[in-house]
Amino acid sequence: MESSPLIVTALLPRDLHRWATALRTRHFPPERNHLEAHVTLFHALPRAHDREIRQVLANEAAALAPVEARLAGVMSLGRGTALRIESMPLLALRDRIAGRFHGLLTAQDSHRPRLHVTVQNKVEPAAARAVQDELAREVCPRPFAFRGLGLYVYRGGPWELAGEYPFRGKDR
Repeated sequence: MESSPLIVTALLPRDLHRWATALRTRHFPPERNHLEAHVTLFHALPRAHDREIRQVLANEAAALAPVEARLAGVMSLGRGTALRIESMPLLALRDRIAGRFHGLLTAQDSHRPRLHVTVQNKVEPAAARAVQDELAREVCPRPFAFRGLGLYVYRGGPWELAGEYPFRGKDR
């Protein structure tokens, strides 16, 4: 059984994904920028539970309408910059998934995340502050809806897409 961990993300709407990916391309150190824009929900679920993870994601996505969220502004990561995302419904979904995999989560995944899209990381704090100041003038808070869940295999650099689970249910 392969041991590469699984990553779960919330899929941004396509327009917001394109815009945030362009920001990453512009601001992320190019030698470390292997990914497009994403919102990580779980960093390392155990590959040994691949089938169960896929089933949980499929069931949750089938039951939910696109999940409402808000692009809330810019946030500091200390040595980086992110777009701050607010979504209590997404956090509730993440809590349900975390409950299903209790006892299998890493220390990092055991805690509720601060939802965000990283646009810059591992730079000097002054460089991060400059980008935060620039983006604070550019980023307009707005509502949006996540379109589904993404599942990826972590392979040390770029992630390998293992599945997408579109939200296709009705409002609860």
